[in-house]
Amino acid sequence: MSTIIKSEIRNRQRRVSLKADQKPPKASLAESGSEMVWDLLSKIPDPEIPVITISDLGVLRDVRLENEKVIVTITPTYSGCPAMKAIESDILFTLKENGFDAQVKTVYSPAWTTDWMSEEAKEKLREYGISPPIRNQKPPKASLAESGSETRNITCPRCNSSNSELISQFGSTACKALYRCKDCKEPFDYFKCH
Repeated sequence: MSTIIKSEIRNRQRRVSLKADQKPPKASLAESGSEMVWDLLSKIPDPEIPVITISDLGVLRDVRLENEKVIVTITPTYSGCPAMKAIESDILFTLKENGFDAQVKTVYSPAWTTDWMSEEAKEKLREYGISPPIRNQKPPKASLAESGSETRNITCPRCNSSNSELISQFGSTACKALYRCKDCKEPFDYFKCH
């Protein structure tokens, strides 16, 4: 079973949903306000990094009403992000379970940037063992042959040392790079700046 499918199953089990004997309210965005929809959607975890939500990540861009349908706009962290289908499914499921007819619109412009991540999300990443993106950080050299010798000031989320080295341009997902701390010797993911 793929990681995304496992994450989707796990996320559905965590969602805020109605009790089995409860019927969804006849909700309308005009009556309940977009704040209620934002609150529902802001609880959806990222399928690849479940300690942060799609709102924390900055993927959730807009919520509006068109002809009694909620239109949710999302922007992928990068154009080939495999988690976007799971995120779209989670959004539609959450809104349907809470009485909303919804559509998800994916937009690529403006392109997502790590600047859209909340400070709270960056702290959650650090606590989870992923070094958060550093603003204005020069990207590593493109040559994979040079990757093992590349040293940057990426702080280890375990011991807080900045004495680290790049092991691979890609970590557990394409939006992360794999580093090793030279002090505590532990490998860790670094969420790349975009």
